[in-house]
Amino acid sequence: MSRALRILVAVVVLFGGVVSLSATENAQLARGTAITDPDLLRKLDQNDAFTISRLLWPERNANFPLTTDLMFSWLSQLKEIPRAIDAEIDRYIAEHEAASPTETIGIGEGFDVQLFDRANLKSRDTRFVLAGIVNRMDRAYVSEDSCGEIRLIYRLARFETKPDGGSSATRLPMTFNLVMKARDARQMDANGKPVTCAEIARRWLDNGDWQGLIGSPFSPYDAMLDRIETNIQISIAPKSALHDFRSDYLLKVFKYDAATKTFEESTLENQIDRNRILADNDLRRDFKDWLLAPENLREFDRGTVLIPEKFLAKVAVVPTPAGLDASSLQPEFGMMQGEGKVEGKDNPVFTDNDVIGALKSAAARGDMQNIRSVAGFQRRLNDVTCAGCHQTRGIGGFHFPGVDWLADKPSNSTIVPASPHFLGDQVRRRDILAAFAAGKRPDFSRGFASRPQTRGSAELAGTEYQDGWGAHCSLQNAGSETRDKSFTSWSCAKGLTCQAAAASSRIGMCFIKTR
Repeated sequence: MSRALRILVAVVVLFGGVVSLSATENAQLARGTAITDPDLLRKLDQNDAFTISRLLWPERNANFPLTTDLMFSWLSQLKEIPRAIDAEIDRYIAEHEAASPTETIGIGEGFDVQLFDRANLKSRDTRFVLAGIVNRMDRAYVSEDSCGEIRLIYRLARFETKPDGGSSATRLPMTFNLVMKARDARQMDANGKPVTCAEIARRWLDNGDWQGLIGSPFSPYDAMLDRIETNIQISIAPKSALHDFRSDYLLKVFKYDAATKTFEESTLENQIDRNRILADNDLRRDFKDWLLAPENLREFDRGTVLIPEKFLAKVAVVPTPAGLDASSLQPEFGMMQGEGKVEGKDNPVFTDNDVIGALKSAAARGDMQNIRSVAGFQRRLNDVTCAGCHQTRGIGGFHFPGVDWLADKPSNSTIVPASPHFLGDQVRRRDILAAFAAGKRPDFSRGFASRPQTRGSAELAGTEYQDGWGAHCSLQNAGSETRDKSFTSWSCAKGLTCQAAAASSRIGMCFIKTR
């Protein structure tokens, strides 16, 4: 086995040995499943161990991270990314100007809507810094041979020189997620045996010594690269007489093509292309039949469904804030009965009767874990998408902004590395790692994005992630005679009640009782 391959195997397997988290609550939730410690991330970034340029251009001689102007011009694998982003921003501007002709949109002061400055992607003063490393072996159901994914998440930052000769760094609203397979089936360990999913999981959970990785860059070969995901805060519209504060986020995915050695524009996983489906009666019918088929409805309920590409979109623009009933699919999509109209007539993809009949048959088979009502089906239809997930319990439009280790005095006790949605899901993810480590087949199912699946653990009890102050809860538990069976377990801890916090008839937040 070549030296480069030995280093690669060691690093991928030893990702779990890189964890050195603080004792704060949020860091504890992510122990064994994510690397969020600012000091460690700084060392990995500044020692060039996990920079994008090192991972995608390992043979380069210069030991320095590339600025964005060089990264997108020198790394041939990335050449399609800025082109695709430019095209989407141009389309966004044209659509906004057509829909809101009285509003001005542009970069700098004096505009009603402030745009993301694309010059940041062509600047010698900006580069992507490592914001976190996340274990996603809970996604092994997508491809069992790869044991799931390892995600290296980068944040765009601008570096400036001060008059006194010092420097400052400012994080910009864009993340760049390099997704790697957790293993390649051809990988061998030091003894010449295939690396197993169990071994990778054990290394993460053991939290071994990560120091050996500093100064030891590795070279992932093509089989390890999967895709790049970008998330850009494309615009900000301050509150005005015309609308409340709004910020839109542009989501894109670029799949790695080993034949051309480039990342090419691809569909977003489970991001339903509403415009195409509504415009095509055959496609609308096919989508309904496919999703309501027993085997697909079962996976849909468990959150592990993989919708075929023919129904999917290559871009999503996600508005924030979206409220407690965050939904990228309604009412404009017309997915459910009464949500939308086409040519003046109700023309939903799913009627209430369609859903009720399918759920009744599924319940008789014992297939349902989460969806027990039309409202539950509707919520899962939203949060299974990229856009709907990003709208739910995020920090703005991000789920992993990462701790700002560029700050003078970063502190895990005062800086939250990720959203409530992300942190609340760590117990489930760790449970899956433990199953892998024990040689068992994991349960990959997940609950709704608003309410984590705890799997019997009391670790989240009393916290904002489950039933504590600020947790999402069912308003119908607060006294309504008709309770929605999909949400009856969404209760609040002792001393708290579920109270309306936005324009929602079903979902509220847990707050202190008032007389």
